[in-house]
Amino acid sequence: MRINQPRRSRTVAVALALASASVLASCAMPTPYQPAMGTGEYRTGYWDEQIEANRFRVTFSGNSLTSRETVERYLLYRAAQLTLERGFDHFILAERDTEKRSRTYIDEPLRAGRWGYWGPSWRYYSPRWGWRGWSPWYGDPFWDREVDVRVVDRYEAIAEIITGRGPKPANVRAFSAREVVDNLGPLVTRPAPR
Repeated sequence: MRINQPRRSRTVAVALALASASVLASCAMPTPYQPAMGTGEYRTGYWDEQIEANRFRVTFSGNSLTSRETVERYLLYRAAQLTLERGFDHFILAERDTEKRSRTYIDEPLRAGRWGYWGPSWRYYSPRWGWRGWSPWYGDPFWDREVDVRVVDRYEAIAEIITGRGPKPANVRAFSAREVVDNLGPLVTRPAPR
C-alpha cells in the first residue's frame, strides 16, 4: 500500500493543478452572452426592464476583456431577442449610449526610507509615462522604473427600444428583430455548459 501512496499524492496534485488552471482560465475570458451576474460595478451580462407596454431599457455590461464592439453587438442582439420574446417584429432605438469605465491601478513595492515606510514624497502625472512617484531618497524623478501603472477599461451599452408589429418603419434607427438575430447570432459567444 505504501508503494501506491506517492503515485496517489502525485495524481491528486496534478488534478488539483489542472482544476486551478481551469478556474483561472475561465476568469480570464471576455463576458459571454448571458443574463447578468454579479452586482454593482462587477455586474456583467445583459438585463432589461419594461418601461411601457412596448418600450424597454436594455443593458449589456462586459468585463475588462470584452471589447466595445462586442458589448454593442450583444446589446443589439438582446434587443432583437427581447422583441421576439414579447411577440413583436421590429424595434426602434429611441436612445443608445455606450459608457466607458476606466480604473487606474498603481503597483509600487514598499520601500523603507529615512523615516521607515513614510517620508516626504509625491505623485505626479506625466502625459507620456502616466502616474509617477518621486522621493528624495530613492528613484530618479524622471525615470521611476519601479512603479507599475495600468488602466483597465470596461464598457456598458444601454438602449431604450420601442417595439412594434408588422414591417419595420422606414427609419434609420429601426431594426427587423428576426434579421438581427439571424445575422448576429453566429457572432454571439454563449457561456460554456456546466
